[in-house]
Amino acid sequence: MTTSEVLDQALSRKPKRADARRNYDKVVAAAREAFAERGDATSLEEIARRAGVGIGTLYRHFPNRQALLEAVYVDEVENLCRSAAELDGLPPWDAFAAWVYRLVGYLATKQALAHELLEYLDRDAPLFKTCREWLVTSGQPLLERAQEAQVVRADTSLWDIIQMVGGIAKIPGAEPDQVEHILTIALDGLRYRPGGA
Repeated sequence: MTTSEVLDQALSRKPKRADARRNYDKVVAAAREAFAERGDATSLEEIARRAGVGIGTLYRHFPNRQALLEAVYVDEVENLCRSAAELDGLPPWDAFAAWVYRLVGYLATKQALAHELLEYLDRDAPLFKTCREWLVTSGQPLLERAQEAQVVRADTSLWDIIQMVGGIAKIPGAEPDQVEHILTIALDGLRYRPGGA
């Protein structure tokens, strides 16, 4: 399956009618929150309750748990990628740093979703490959613009940054304030320094 086919499949699941789209979005939002809080202990019935819809409505949009997990995962990646375009008007460092802060939030949610998705899919499944490509497509221009403006070290890659932020996002038991503080320290290490990296 090609990247565009995976994207088409994900987008084709989204309903076109306004009322159906609202229910779809409510279920995805409720699932995102529930999976982040409770992980794989979350039942579909609980998600339907949180979304304020009947279980039949949930199943109309998502025939099984895997379909819902995939929809939430794709939605998270789409939101992060869309946010990169929103940051275009900011100065290079501000745009880059804002995207990295959003990346840590995405990676925290992804951790809960990916763990369960890996029960259905392998790491090289088209869904994961496509989402990685979207991340690079959205984040790479922000990094390159910051490097060209000499506000981010030239000796780092987007994958270095994703791995660093991923490690921070996975710190067991860390409070959000602590994660933000550690990320701020890490970002300071990425700043360009004349005569250095």
